Amino acid sequence: MNKLAPYITVLFFLFSGYHTMAQEWRYDFEEAKIVAQEKDQRIVLFFTGSDWCPPCIKLERNVFSNTAFKEFAEQNFVWVKADFPKRRKNKLSDEQRKKNEELADRYNKRWTFPVILVLDKNGKVLGATGYRRSMTANDYISLLNSFDSFGE
Repeated sequence: MNKLAPYITVLFFLFSGYHTMAQEWRYDFEEAKIVAQEKDQRIVLFFTGSDWCPPCIKLERNVFSNTAFKEFAEQNFVWVKADFPKRRKNKLSDEQRKKNEELADRYNKRWTFPVILVLDKNGKVLGATGYRRSMTANDYISLLNSFDSFGE
């Protein structure tokens, strides 16, 4: 028997458990709209520079990874990440890069990072925010909920 087998098994369960604890990110906006319409949920579109933008990294680490926030996020939104990494090891496929650029041209014309947009299930912007240093995960929950009736 392989001496590494028990360790590999433990690592597998650790990483698979970690994946299920995070909100489910989607990377295709059109697919996200279909899911949002089926679930009658709003969409959160997150523009990030995941490997170079300090506020983006802090937002993911301090807010999006918070247990209460993750539970709230899964129950209330369809999540879309438009990532713009710079490091070669994080390079996106040409197809994904093009999709993200098209989203930025439509929803983030200034190419500001991070930007968090709350959209209705059809893609209409209900509200926008970014990284706010003093806000906790619960503050972000309240803020995202406040966009419910924005513009209606």
